[in-house]
Amino acid sequence: MPPETPSERRPRLTPAIADVRRAVREAIEVLLRSEGDAPLVLVALSGGPDSLALAAATAFEAPRRGMRAGAVIVDHGLQRDSALVAARAAEQARALGLDPVLVRLVEAGSGPGSGGPEAAARDARYTALDAARRETSSVAVLLGHTLDDQAETVLLGLARGAGASSLHGMAPASGPFVRPLLGIRRSTTVAACADAGLEPWNDPHNSDPSYSRVRVRQTVLPTLERELGPGMTEALARTAEQLREDGDALDHMAQETIEEIVEHAEAGIAISVGALAANPAALRNRIIRHVVLSEFGVSLSRVQTLAAAALVTDWHGQKGVDLPGIRVVRVAGNLVFQAASDI
Repeated sequence: MPPETPSERRPRLTPAIADVRRAVREAIEVLLRSEGDAPLVLVALSGGPDSLALAAATAFEAPRRGMRAGAVIVDHGLQRDSALVAARAAEQARALGLDPVLVRLVEAGSGPGSGGPEAAARDARYTALDAARRETSSVAVLLGHTLDDQAETVLLGLARGAGASSLHGMAPASGPFVRPLLGIRRSTTVAACADAGLEPWNDPHNSDPSYSRVRVRQTVLPTLERELGPGMTEALARTAEQLREDGDALDHMAQETIEEIVEHAEAGIAISVGALAANPAALRNRIIRHVVLSEFGVSLSRVQTLAAAALVTDWHGQKGVDLPGIRVVRVAGNLVFQAASDI
């Protein structure tokens, strides 16, 4: 009788392991609906409890559904022993039966516009993950974000005051990135690792209060749970889901409306003032933001969006509005958006 492979070694099935496997199984089944034979999926593995539990569940579920599973480990080089941590995570991935196992060293930017060390590291990580996906022709990269991460993201978005879109949290799928564990608590992934005999790595950055997300995790959420009652984490995640549904519907409506009221003009892009005025503010502002982003690659803030919208809602003959790299004027019943370099 041949020896069993690593992925066939079964730890005792506990509720935590079952919950994580169920979430991964559902994500894999969605991916398989649109893919061919034996597609490859990669797990983004840091070695922490969330991604390690995800990796173990994927190694178990994927081959049972005709899917191959590998792992990609991103080493940011930000800690003295980061190479050892990455090597240990790679070893754990291979022991689980994942193949291929890729390790990628990245350097996070820190210059102006990088958004700080957290944002720079995140951007570098996603770039490396997507490059690994393309290199291996993988259908998706699975990320280990949990329900707790979702609640933290919502609170951070609320603190920034960036509007409803910032409260959507993380989507279950964003392009090639899939988050099977958004309905799973962090305590469940920790328990799943313990039940499976896996030893996760605990990132010291996750307990460093200089990071805003850590302060939310260690102080803000526990305070809300204590003062407002248990269930706040789940409530925040539900709020994100509901707002994302509303946002998706409004975005779809905006896109349909854009096709009817936006046209290319000799000077740039023109939008009918009358049509904009006829739409509610939420739709009107979305149309303006979408047009500017898609045509000029500029993401407008709310203040900037309202300044452009005022040419519709508060028109009193003003000459126009200057936005980052863009000039907006009202001409012959249209809002005309033009790159500043073309003026």
